[in-house]
Amino acid sequence: MTELEFTQRADATLARIESLIDDCDGDLDYSRSGNVLEIELENGAKLILNRHDANQEIWLAAKSGGFHYRWQNEQWFSQRDGSELFAKLKELMPSC
Repeated sequence: MTELEFTQRADATLARIESLIDDCDGDLDYSRSGNVLEIELENGAKLILNRHDANQEIWLAAKSGGFHYRWQNEQWFSQRDGSELFAKLKELMPSC
């Protein structure tokens, strides 16, 4: 994938996550600065997602650890545990 394709795909994914949070039943706050999306959960914990251009991955930092997601088969899959990005977010943000 080209650098431009990655940037467009990753930015669209971060925007989709923002929309999901907006539609969420829970009381979640988030802010986005460039390629970094920070989410504050109801319990005060934070999730941080960012677009990592050099590796063409979306990185997710959570209390449970760090995950690097790479685009494969039309989805973002973790290089660490094989999880799909949106499934992992659902696990980490159960109110959404």
